[in-house]
Order: sequence, then structure tokens, then C-alpha cells
Amino acid sequence: QLQASGGGLVQAGGSLRLSCAASGRTFSSYAMGWFRQAPGKERDFVAAINSGGTSYYADSVKGRFTISRDNTKNTLYLQMNRLKPDDTAVYYCARFPNPYYGGSRTIDYWGQGTLVTVSS
Repeated sequence: QLQASGGGLVQAGGSLRLSCAASGRTFSSYAMGWFRQAPGKERDFVAAINSGGTSYYADSVKGRFTISRDNTKNTLYLQMNRLKPDDTAVYYCARFPNPYYGGSRTIDYWGQGTLVTVSS
């Protein structure tokens, strides 16, 4: 089970940090990721991190967002800086069925989503 938190309302240029708490004892064995879905749009990839810590980003967030994980706390993070109105979306954490992201869109567990609203 994945529990996302940390969303909210922020002004453009501001920052937020999302967290995703995972239950179970196998968190460290899997790649994890963040996706987002804006109103009326498809769910898009934001960032992923392998079990070993290698990270990947969508071009739209590269240089502004940082994905990280704390395997001792079974928690995934997304630090979002220099937020833009276009970042407004429901953000979902997800678990990939493998230790490596590899560009896959196959997810075996989704979190419930947390809303991020960026005002201009």
C-alpha cells in the first residue's frame, strides 16, 4: 500500500515536497516513481528512481524536481522547486514491478494521489 501526502496550494516559484509512505518490507527492492494527472489530461510520467538510487525525469521537470528515497523509512519523496501553474495536477506515487525503471509504464501499485495547485 502506498500513501501519498504533501500536496497543497503554492504560488508560482514556490516549493513543495511530496512524500509517499509504503507498507511492507520490500520497498527497497523496487523502482518507484511519481506520475501526475492534470484535469482533462492523461496521467504522465514525472520521475522515477531505481532501487539503487539512479533517477530519471521528464523533460518538463528536469532541473526543478528531485526524486529521492529513504529505504530505512520505506518512503519516497519528490522535492518540487520553482513550481509553475502547469505543474498543477494530482500527483501519484507508484511502484514498478522491477528494481529498475527502464522506461516502463507497467505499474503494480498506485498510491491514492495528492493534489498540487500552483497559482500564478
